[in-house]
Amino acid sequence: MTQNKHLDDLACQFFQAFSRTEYALKAAGYNNGDGKAEVNWTKFALVVENVIATPSSPELAEAINFIFNAPPKKQVIVAGNIQWVAAEPTANSRADTLFTYVRRVRNNLFHGGKFNGHWFEPERSEPLLRHSLAILSSCVESVPAVKQAYRG
Repeated sequence: MTQNKHLDDLACQFFQAFSRTEYALKAAGYNNGDGKAEVNWTKFALVVENVIATPSSPELAEAINFIFNAPPKKQVIVAGNIQWVAAEPTANSRADTLFTYVRRVRNNLFHGGKFNGHWFEPERSEPLLRHSLAILSSCVESVPAVKQAYRG
C-alpha cells in the first residue's frame, strides 16, 4: 500500500471545501427549489462566468487552464471492466463545463476511482485536487451571498 500523506491531506481539504461549497450554494439560492436539496451548478456558473473568463490571479488562470487542458476522465464499466474515458460534458457555458469537471474530480475520488487503499496516479491526482480547490475558492469568494454562507 502506498503512503502519501500530502495527497491524503489535500483530499481531506478538497472534500471539506466541496461540501461547504455545496452547502453555501444551496443556502444562497443556487438550488433546484423545493424538494430534494440539490445544487444548481448551472445557475451558479452563469453568475461566475466572468470569473472564469477573466481570472483575477495567476493561480486561478493556471487552475482553469490545467483542468481544461487535462480534464478528469470519467469512470465507466465496459464489458464488465472498469475503464477511464475522456468524456466532454454537455454544458451551457465554459464555467458550467468547468464545474462539471470539478464535480468529476470529486466523484472519481469519492467513488473509488482515484483511491482504493492507495493512490492511483498520484502525480495526476495532486494537481487535479489542488486546481479544483483553487477554482471552488475563487468562485465562492466572488459572490457575496455564497461567500457569507460558506464562512457561516
